[in-house]
Amino acid sequence: MSFYDEIELEDFTFDAGTNLYTFPCPCGDRFEISLEDLQLGEDVARCPSCSLIVRVIYDEDEFMEVDNDASTAPIIIAA
Repeated sequence: MSFYDEIELEDFTFDAGTNLYTFPCPCGDRFEISLEDLQLGEDVARCPSCSLIVRVIYDEDEFMEVDNDASTAPIIIAA
């Protein structure tokens, strides 16, 4: 995979309404990567108008989802 560039996530703009991080693309549109993609470990932002892609540099640990599902909580069995 050939990247146009590597860009720090802090240089992207976050839109809380769409949960998208965006960064200007040379074609005039914007590279996009969703919060969900980042939480899944994705590091490629794509421009919807052209074929360019960029690698997003970020700390994956900051975006890992905490699973609060009771079904994964430890079960304590009294003996």
